[in-house]
Amino acid sequence: MLKTLQTPGDTSWFTHDRFGMFIHWGLYALPARHEWVKQREEIPDDVYDRYFKHFDPDLYDPGLWAAAAAEAGMKYFVVTTKHHEGFCLWDSKLTDYKVTNTPYGKDVLRPMVDAFRARNLRVGFYHSLIDWHHPEFVIDDIHPLRNHPERATLNAQRDQRKYVEYLHGQVRELLTEFGRVDILWCDFSYPSRPGFIGKGRDDWQSEALYHMIRALQPHIILNDRLDLDEGWDIKTPEQFQPRTWVTLDGQPVVWEACQTFSGSWGYHRDEASWKSIDQLVQMLIDTVSKGGNLLLNVGPTGRGEFDERALDRLAGLGAWMKRHSRSIYGCTQAPPQFKAPQDCRLTYNPTTNRMYVHVFAWPYIHLHLDGFAGKVEYAQLLNDASEIPMIGLEPWQAAHWADQFKDTLTLNLPVQKPNVTVPVIELFMK
Repeated sequence: MLKTLQTPGDTSWFTHDRFGMFIHWGLYALPARHEWVKQREEIPDDVYDRYFKHFDPDLYDPGLWAAAAAEAGMKYFVVTTKHHEGFCLWDSKLTDYKVTNTPYGKDVLRPMVDAFRARNLRVGFYHSLIDWHHPEFVIDDIHPLRNHPERATLNAQRDQRKYVEYLHGQVRELLTEFGRVDILWCDFSYPSRPGFIGKGRDDWQSEALYHMIRALQPHIILNDRLDLDEGWDIKTPEQFQPRTWVTLDGQPVVWEACQTFSGSWGYHRDEASWKSIDQLVQMLIDTVSKGGNLLLNVGPTGRGEFDERALDRLAGLGAWMKRHSRSIYGCTQAPPQFKAPQDCRLTYNPTTNRMYVHVFAWPYIHLHLDGFAGKVEYAQLLNDASEIPMIGLEPWQAAHWADQFKDTLTLNLPVQKPNVTVPVIELFMK
């Protein structure tokens, strides 16, 4: 078993639960064409303000959100308290740019936290280090006003230190007014380099922010985007699947892949590259087979609902998890002496000493497990607990193929693939 670097926060529950829901929700749900719409289209504040004046999610029911997450098999959630646009989902005392000043007029974060806690999901907050609305946030090369002809003049009137006071003050609010917070996702740093003006640890005063976070909630899991070399708990590869367990200087780390259903984090009405249920289930399995977690994103609509495409994917994930969750919860990468067959992934539960073979492409009759000979007590399909016979070679086969199969356990599979998204074979190890 791989041993990861010890983390400052409490990742013991995190590496057991494996599966969480990301929620990106803000004013960008109204233009409905990507959460970076303000930046991509270089929209000034006075134009973007129309979304603030019309934000009224009258169908918002956080209980339905929490139910959808729980029924999909998710065990924690992380919500955008404030994204890069600067709009806040709670009644912050430090700004007027918040949901309570929209036509909706009510805090949406507190009832969300309560609803997810009622479903026994752990609470996580995403909070953007960036703020394209704040008047003291210095314009850089990813700001919506980056190409403004009077950029230098505008910046001469801005004081990044005043913005930092605001940033730290809001993080303090989030970590003192909502009870125990299990995860804090700070997003993101982009240090300056030749030909590019960005922001890094000095611009956020990351060390001071880090010490405040740890003082307020020492157990909290903190991501790796404050531009600090130490102190983080998890690495967060975004929109790609690592080929192996994520490492730092050769040492395995706790990690979490963050992925979307489609190509956008926020609600995108016309975005068409939605992943299938098969792809999403395989993504979850692949992540756990490499010792990681999957944080899968939903972008609610401007009326406060998960749209039908998101609900369809969540239901599909839930149908698979109902019968296969024990190949995910408490599981991790298999010990190195065991190799996955072609088109399969292995996960392993060290507490129960059970191995799980996830079969992405159903073979004809035989599945050969190299290195498993003599090490398995019993095998069954996980979806229905039906026995899978473990067979050896016939004498006439052994005479010709003994060298090829000497350490191999062969499973005798049904010809027809089980009627589940990804079949799983549960091996009770000796």
